[in-house]
Amino acid sequence: MTNTPEILPKRLRVRRVLFIGFPGMGLLDLAGAQTVFWAATKAMQARGLAGYERLTASLAGGLVRSAEGLEVQTTRLADIRPASVDTLVVPGSPHMASVLDSSGPLVQWLRRAAGRSSRTVSVCSGAFLLAAAGLLDNKRATTHWMMFDMLSQRFPSVQIDRDAIFVQQGSVWTSAGVTAGIDLALALVEADCGHDVAMEVARELVVYLKRPGGQSQFSALLHAQTDATAAFDELNLWITAHLHRSDLTVECLAERAHMSPRNFARQYKQKTGRTPAKAVEVFRLEAARRLLEDASIRNVDQIAAQCGFGDEERMRVTFQRHLGIAPRDYRKRFASRGLAGPSDRRAAVP
Repeated sequence: MTNTPEILPKRLRVRRVLFIGFPGMGLLDLAGAQTVFWAATKAMQARGLAGYERLTASLAGGLVRSAEGLEVQTTRLADIRPASVDTLVVPGSPHMASVLDSSGPLVQWLRRAAGRSSRTVSVCSGAFLLAAAGLLDNKRATTHWMMFDMLSQRFPSVQIDRDAIFVQQGSVWTSAGVTAGIDLALALVEADCGHDVAMEVARELVVYLKRPGGQSQFSALLHAQTDATAAFDELNLWITAHLHRSDLTVECLAERAHMSPRNFARQYKQKTGRTPAKAVEVFRLEAARRLLEDASIRNVDQIAAQCGFGDEERMRVTFQRHLGIAPRDYRKRFASRGLAGPSDRRAAVP
């Protein structure tokens, strides 16, 4: 009679999460996700179930200094079998260009290990290391919005999703900047442990359970303020405060900007990258999304009127065009359910 190892159900088996350390790594990229898995382990153990074993490892082992100057104790990657790893987490760095120049051995290790671990995850600019290892070839991925162009230039085969908080492509997950790693870790916990555990973790950490993967990394207004002149900053703020109006035409906005309609339309498109009509539509869409995510506001028609769509049907058409989902379905997926009070809710801009 031969002895075979007992195969335990996943809920009874400790899941191993390996965090990769390297000089200059972003501390919050590492610690944010670490904290989510730590809190999930507490919640699982309280239910008599296995949680997560969390390890941090680097090529040489020992102390690794983060970009912020704090040092983290690590074990050697050579001492870890990649096949024993359920989730491999690669943080980013604010100095990713220089990190890439010296990351050859680490990239080689990632290339070998990713195929053996169950899933591979990057936080923020950690996507560059996954791309260097060939793990993002011809895949959709995201990273910190300030690094989109750099990622595109260095790794043109990567299909960059410039809106997503996080992206899943098979067993490879990538997330946007810094705190988006918390959103991604919560999504992984929910996939592993269920909704109730993920909700308990979110409550403990005072964050949203779901800031959806398809949600924009930064608001349309912030984007406009980044690209536009001071004169249009003021106009954009006025637009967002008057979205209920049905007369937000080029003529109306040009008058507010003290310009002729033709010159205004040309200048606005040049400075912001959007036509005035498209900007108004995007501002309305963003406002409607925020209201739909608040489950206490029950009347969808009322939201449509408040945001200037006029009726639910016009709002539905806009949602389908931009998001591929109807407003009511969007609410079902992403509305908060009393997770936190107003003072607890985390901003949607990382």
